[in-house]
Amino acid sequence: MTKVIAIVNQKGGVGKTTTAVNLAVALGIFEKKTLLIDFDPQGNATSGLGMEKKQPNIYDALIGKSNLKDVIHQYEILPDLFIAPASVDLSGAEIELVSEFSRENKLKFALDEIKDDYEFVIIDCPPSLSLLTINALTACNEVIIPIQCEYFALEGVAQLTTTVEMVKKAINPTLHVLGILLTMFDRRLNLSRQVAREVRRYFQSKVFDTIIHRSVKISESPSFGKSIFHYDITSTGSKGYLDLAKEVIRRCQEIA
Repeated sequence: MTKVIAIVNQKGGVGKTTTAVNLAVALGIFEKKTLLIDFDPQGNATSGLGMEKKQPNIYDALIGKSNLKDVIHQYEILPDLFIAPASVDLSGAEIELVSEFSRENKLKFALDEIKDDYEFVIIDCPPSLSLLTINALTACNEVIIPIQCEYFALEGVAQLTTTVEMVKKAINPTLHVLGILLTMFDRRLNLSRQVAREVRRYFQSKVFDTIIHRSVKISESPSFGKSIFHYDITSTGSKGYLDLAKEVIRRCQEIA
């Protein structure tokens, strides 16, 4: 069964797109046929893998102008990774969909036609609890919530988990939080260790064992249009996201 995973946090700067991109690439490295959907109008997942913000893209599939199959491109470097790119046009989709019937199901309807072609679908959501995010939550089975190991780490997470529960009750009964991911961890700082302890105390077994450490290499790689694996395979970031992919695979198998 295909696992559709949304990477969600309404806060910006928590490593959401970095996680979506590098998790998708890591799954591809493990020969899991994976589709990465860039569902953020900023299109950072698209440019972060060195792809042009092409037409047609996910916006066209969302409004019914194109089939999702027609906007998907194979990632040249990795045969098991495919990408549905985004562009700034996606920002207008929320306005265009306001009067549409079943507007929160548009991505799900588009995905239903092709998702069985993949083992994993990773959705990079915008940093907001918008109609686009609701579409992603309606279309997915699982949610991963990245939390940065800095001040106010838990700020807004309660609102996000409430939204997830509302979507689960009203629209998508299969929705499940796969895990909470600690990002930007700096072992030199007491603050990082304190935040990690607090998150684990609050969310307990929901927190992934894997921690993504703060890394200059991870920060640099998107500007070169590369994943961390193709930018510096020896980095701690590469090891972290490979470990995360293993943990995601295992957790998905346990709840299958």
